[in-house]
Amino acid sequence: MGNFVLHDCKVIKVFNNNVLFVSENEKEKILFGKGIGFGKKIGDIIKAGLEVDKIFTIEDKTNSANFNELMNYADQNIIALSEEIIAMISNELQEELDEKIHISLTDHMIFALKRLEDNEEIQNPFLVETETLYKREFDIAKKAALMIEKAIGIEIPDGEAGFIALHIHSARNKGGLSNTIKYNFVSNSVVEFLEDEMKIEIDRQSLDYARFLTHIRFAIERILNNNPIKNDLISAIKKQYKDSYKVARKAAKIIENQLCIEVIEDEIAYLAIHIERLKQVSH
Repeated sequence: MGNFVLHDCKVIKVFNNNVLFVSENEKEKILFGKGIGFGKKIGDIIKAGLEVDKIFTIEDKTNSANFNELMNYADQNIIALSEEIIAMISNELQEELDEKIHISLTDHMIFALKRLEDNEEIQNPFLVETETLYKREFDIAKKAALMIEKAIGIEIPDGEAGFIALHIHSARNKGGLSNTIKYNFVSNSVVEFLEDEMKIEIDRQSLDYARFLTHIRFAIERILNNNPIKNDLISAIKKQYKDSYKVARKAAKIIENQLCIEVIEDEIAYLAIHIERLKQVSH
């Protein structure tokens, strides 16, 4: 089902035949729909009642200023493609996205495509973690990568799809990309420490690894939100998994140092269980 333009609005920018940037009652909006931009020019009036596929509103003044700045230097075809991708993402998720994605994803695409054109691919250190923790977002990002490849003719590697997935995750969580990167960075640091400390190689594709990442992520969220978990098995875990508990205490120190938080003993004990499982399956 489409959306309807509620009031007459003026065309600010025609990105392509499917994407218009308009002003409606002093609010900036992006209209997406097949053919709505055909023959349109700046200053034209879009009449109320027009049915379109998507309407995105940019209400925050800072976001509006950043989007207008983006339009001054970015290829309008890239902006149009980004908006088509955002519409696809919104359709796939069937939910509202944070308006910052109109700036952050487009800006990322501009520089990512420039790097790829110059054969300067940037390695994504969090690719496996992103694919594991945010599978839904990553699957959608792969669709976005195919859209880019079809439109631009440049192959988009999985690492770039991983970056797009983070932007999607951020847009689903009110722009909280910094926390997402933070979780991934801490998780990656802990995993590398465990491999060195226990002389093991952890299978990044295993279910146990996925469980471990998920545990770390939610443990960090609990600690940051001051929502401690109770563990009545601390004594038993210390006794049964003595070595893994010692390693868990060291891993907890990494989390504490990087996030400036205290990891309580209950969390350390649960961490020890996951470390023991990783140790068993990695030997």
